Amino acid sequence: MKKDRRTRLITGGAVVALGLAGVGAYSASAGGGRAAAPAAAAGAKSGNTASVSRLTVAAATEAAGAALEAAEKENQRVTVAVVDRDGRAVVTLRGDGAGPQSYESAIRKAYTAVSWNAPTSVLAGQLDRAPHLKDVPGTLFLGGGAPVTADGAPVAGIGVAGAPSGDLDEEFARAGVAALAQ
Repeated sequence: MKKDRRTRLITGGAVVALGLAGVGAYSASAGGGRAAAPAAAAGAKSGNTASVSRLTVAAATEAAGAALEAAEKENQRVTVAVVDRDGRAVVTLRGDGAGPQSYESAIRKAYTAVSWNAPTSVLAGQLDRAPHLKDVPGTLFLGGGAPVTADGAPVAGIGVAGAPSGDLDEEFARAGVAALAQ
């Protein structure tokens, strides 16, 4: 049994190494079967692709720093999260003394803001008309999230959590957005 596992690990490692080296797609089997021929490269027909704008890591870091700095000027202990268009965390900064709940809350606020391209305070106000929105996984309908747009389309979200009110959290998130416009 150990030999089979070792063979699988070695074979899997070789496949990963080939993939990372850009050698193409191969099929490997720990059972000693024949390897498949390289997969043919296929190009997408013109018009079947789209370009997506994304916030750079440098810009996300700048925005998060500006939001954290705005909070620190008000003596608030917060966490700031910047997520990309797909809601994945790009940068998180946990300020000194920020509570443990603030990390996840900041990410969820940022995710909510970019998902609906609206500040989370505005979205929270819509829960009376659409209470099911709060059931969407990963969202948090509390003030503190602000979308980042490029050419009118959302490219990121900034979430701040930890201040005594969502209004303050959102003020700090907006400071992060403003830093990107300078």
